[in-house]
Amino acid sequence: MFGFSTVVVSGNSMSPAYNQGDFLLIRSLSGQRHTLLIGQVYLIQDPNREGVKLLKRLKETRMEHGITRYWVEGDSKESNDSRSWGWLEGDKFVGKVLLRYRKG
Repeated sequence: MFGFSTVVVSGNSMSPAYNQGDFLLIRSLSGQRHTLLIGQVYLIQDPNREGVKLLKRLKETRMEHGITRYWVEGDSKESNDSRSWGWLEGDKFVGKVLLRYRKG
């Protein structure tokens, strides 16, 4: 069974797709194996700030020493993302954005 939650976008790292104040419906990725798709937007755990979640688009995957690594970026060039912290492991992915149900 899937869990769902909502988030309110804070900041503009995913602009123009998602903007400050947008309300998004998120499907939880915890508790089971999921296929992550390039081009989709995910809620991830910030690798440098515990408890902070970020919206990022999956850009690329690669296999390294038997582990799948993921490259994520915000749509804005000013985004804090893999361009500054590098590849992520799958456990950083918290949820998948399903839809925006209210614009900010």
